[in-house]
Amino acid sequence: MTRLVRVVAPRRIEEAIASQLVTRGVTVDVTTTVPADTVVFAPEDAPRRPDPDAMTRALADCAAACSGAAHVVLISSTAVYGASPYTPGFVDETWEAPPTYPNRVSAWWTTFEHEAVRLFPGAAITILRPAPLLDGENYISRLFTGRAAFTVAGHDPTIQLLSLDDLSAAVARVLEAPAPGTFNVAPTDAIPVRAAVRMASRWRVPVPHPCLRTATGDAAEFLRFPSTVSGARMAAAFGFRPSRSSAAALAAFVGADENGVQDDFDPFGQDRRYIDAYSRTLFTFLSRYYWRIETEGIESLPAQGRAVLSGPHRGFMPFDGVMLLHHAIRARGRYVRFLIHPSLMKFPFLFDFMIKLGGIPACRENADWVLQHDEIVGIFPEGIHGAFTPYRSAYKLGKFGRDEFVRTALRNRAPIVPFATVGSAEIFPILAKIRWAWWERLTDWPYFPITPTFPLVPVPLPSKWHVRFLPALPLEPAYTPADADNPGAVRAISSEVRSRIQTALDEMLARRRWIFFGSIFDRGANGAL
Repeated sequence: MTRLVRVVAPRRIEEAIASQLVTRGVTVDVTTTVPADTVVFAPEDAPRRPDPDAMTRALADCAAACSGAAHVVLISSTAVYGASPYTPGFVDETWEAPPTYPNRVSAWWTTFEHEAVRLFPGAAITILRPAPLLDGENYISRLFTGRAAFTVAGHDPTIQLLSLDDLSAAVARVLEAPAPGTFNVAPTDAIPVRAAVRMASRWRVPVPHPCLRTATGDAAEFLRFPSTVSGARMAAAFGFRPSRSSAAALAAFVGADENGVQDDFDPFGQDRRYIDAYSRTLFTFLSRYYWRIETEGIESLPAQGRAVLSGPHRGFMPFDGVMLLHHAIRARGRYVRFLIHPSLMKFPFLFDFMIKLGGIPACRENADWVLQHDEIVGIFPEGIHGAFTPYRSAYKLGKFGRDEFVRTALRNRAPIVPFATVGSAEIFPILAKIRWAWWERLTDWPYFPITPTFPLVPVPLPSKWHVRFLPALPLEPAYTPADADNPGAVRAISSEVRSRIQTALDEMLARRRWIFFGSIFDRGANGAL
């Protein structure tokens, strides 16, 4: 008996899938009402003002015309995960968009999936969630078809791009060995929006976020924040990965030469050339002349392999992380990736700066990714509240939260390198802090800080810094990855790290005579780089 597959989708998607299936000997129907064994359904892309009712009606019409189908393949979208500062990189199918950061586009796709399951009650349902398709119809792909590409000013997130050929091949693979479930379809890499626009030879027009959101709705959030997904489940279940990288898919879409296309973009947007340029100029000035930073024991930072760099964060702005990165590169050749509070991603231009330096949203998934790639992850265990510590208590460590930095190290068999900094608390000494609900909603900061210079003149004071890197704390063989779920072991390690850092801070403070001048390290310590 001949197998009949009905494809109900927008024209370009329909043609691509039908062409792929026909070459594999599958009979495809797109117009008749002859009962089909399998239905492949893709809705029109979510409009600027998503209308769930219209989408449900289209689904109901398809369900009525295709009743009796044993297998239904729904082509959804990775937009279902939303785009927010709290979204990890390369999320899997279990991730759900946070309710505190609603997105109408994400809600529309979620409703589509739920309604489809309801309207095809007797069928085995496979949901494919492709990365932004380069079909010339959806919001992302239209960036690369006109003369001008309107992007969010001060934000250059990484995105994944999928060719129609790869989506069609994924559908064909699913039909060869049907299996119910939800699967992401996306390349393993990503590309920054700005680089993608440049590759497509389009004129990039940065627009303030409120203006672009007024014009495009919640779709603008996908050009404001990274929203990458993992295709590991699709690869495991069907042995399928897209044949084209994001850059190669874009090159093919715009008719550019795929040979020699740069496809080695950092998946989180870190730009080492950008970092090196600043290290030779601004960072060297700040380290050598403005804060006159001295370090001691930086050889504790491994020259290769994974590690967790952990210590206090003061001054509420990320200058101490930037200077630690600068010294790690100059002295050890290591590009540390710091976990940053998602609030820093909401500010235009600060977002670009932090992402290009290697900052990634603070979460378990991102920390694991860094260590599993044998890199160094920087974690401030006191969290954002440590950054807002009043100056009178600046050098007394606060609570280490849930000790997630220890669990991260244990899970990934990584040593912990503690560090202590004296001097960074003085750049923006917090004299008082105010808790305002409207400020918290706007910035995601827990407090409004009152300092001698912020917010009227947000220039950090030129205090003298000293940074001491303490000997690495190896966790093996005394502990195993299973101890990440052992509260007693986690508390013991956290207490040891906390004690070492506090002892170093107390000893350094006892030797400091002036806030703006003098050295507290013995001769032989590393000078400012």
